Amino acid sequence: MIEINFMNYYAKKYDEYESTYHKLAQIVLSELNLNEDYEISVTLVDNKTIHKMNKEYRFKDYPTDVITFENDIEYYYEDNIDLGDIFISVDKALEQAKEYQHSIERELSFLFVHGMLHGLGYDHLTTDTEKEMIALQEVILSAYKN
Repeated sequence: MIEINFMNYYAKKYDEYESTYHKLAQIVLSELNLNEDYEISVTLVDNKTIHKMNKEYRFKDYPTDVITFENDIEYYYEDNIDLGDIFISVDKALEQAKEYQHSIERELSFLFVHGMLHGLGYDHLTTDTEKEMIALQEVILSAYKN
């Protein structure tokens, strides 16, 4: 089971993604055979906000699509394992959806899954870990479509 703390600082119409993210999170846990109780925070922001965060915390002076602040150790909050905080730029997601010629739903779903996998300890620092993470993201997104 997973509890999602959803905050939308972008536009009200994106509130619908709270239920999408809950469904995707359940698929992630199922695909990874994780049976603990988890918690994760997801915040939708604009490019200005994520640019500031990217500069301050990652020392990169540009807006990015998603930033995950994963917990370095298992942190329990009321019996849940807290996976950290995901920040998604809706502005960047809109740009990328147009660039990759797919829906905003697909892009926001991809960014959430990507962020959640980071919260679970996955990374893409090497070619092998990048391939593993990309393959897992595609399995999860395909399962969501069905």
